[in-house]
Amino acid sequence: MGKGGALSDSVIKKIVLSYSYVAIWIFLSFTVIVYNKYILDKKMYNWPFPISLTMIHMSFCSTLAFLLIKVFKFVEPVSMSRETYLRSVVPIGALYSLSLWLSNSAYIYLSVSFIQMLKALMPVAVYSIGVLLKKEGFKSDTMVNMLSISFGVAIAAYGEARFDVWGVILQLGAVAFEATRLVLIQILLTSKGITLNPITSLYYVAPCCLAFLFIPWIYVEFPVLRDTSSFHFDYAIFGTNSFCAFALNLAVFLLVGKTSALTMNVAGVVKDWLLIAFSWSVIKDTVTPINLFGYGIAFLGVAYYNHAKLQALKAKEAQKKIQQADEESGRLLEEREGDGEGKKNESEN
Repeated sequence: MGKGGALSDSVIKKIVLSYSYVAIWIFLSFTVIVYNKYILDKKMYNWPFPISLTMIHMSFCSTLAFLLIKVFKFVEPVSMSRETYLRSVVPIGALYSLSLWLSNSAYIYLSVSFIQMLKALMPVAVYSIGVLLKKEGFKSDTMVNMLSISFGVAIAAYGEARFDVWGVILQLGAVAFEATRLVLIQILLTSKGITLNPITSLYYVAPCCLAFLFIPWIYVEFPVLRDTSSFHFDYAIFGTNSFCAFALNLAVFLLVGKTSALTMNVAGVVKDWLLIAFSWSVIKDTVTPINLFGYGIAFLGVAYYNHAKLQALKAKEAQKKIQQADEESGRLLEEREGDGEGKKNESEN
């Protein structure tokens, strides 16, 4: 009884912790998205400088990641040569800088709810780029599912009350660059046995990302900021915004480390629906029935995609266990045959 009770307590504790990690991640992800929208939107804080905002985030994250790894030894650094850094991390940093720049820019032109709907295209982009780079095999049923997601997003776009072509181009570009980055992480890092958690990832990628962003910033935003004499750096706003962005990376570290990447995908779906509801009820963005109908179709496609990935992962794990069992059986059989030969030789002598 005591052991059963203790087991139940440990299981309950594990469930409570898992849900806590999910809740923290949803809250921080939600906060960063809404906070960025508040800063960049011309009708709110009115600071429409997405490159500058991203550079502030990268500077803050680089500094904290350096302190956590080099000073406080919270996380062990990854052993990496200069050649590996230049060939693997630098391209990923370039794509990450473009993804963040374009996605933050989209908040100036589009509603939070519509941006979340467009982000449903991420599996489509990841799969398509994976096929192009020969990381994924082409499957007709998967492609049909990808087309259904695209069809749902197209319906949502058709029903969007504040449709802006330039905003859509920016967000679709951000999705394309982010999807390419995710595929290249598998090709350039994971395949070489290099695994970066969110802290070590920021330690290596954020400074590189900052360097890439500096080039367009000099020509696009710096002249405007230089001529805007009324601007004063708001440490409270940008400090708390940057801290939330860094805390979100820590939350990803906790969520994936203590649960799984699939849990994060499911939590992401919950977060998207909450953001749509918040955008409609608090920010007063217009969400039409056609929006919701289209996103519903896309949502079902994404849910099926995640389910298919989970089933494939389970099948792979089962196959691996069967292979290990066969190898173990073969080894035991060889040992028995060896023992039998040994006893036979002894009896003949």
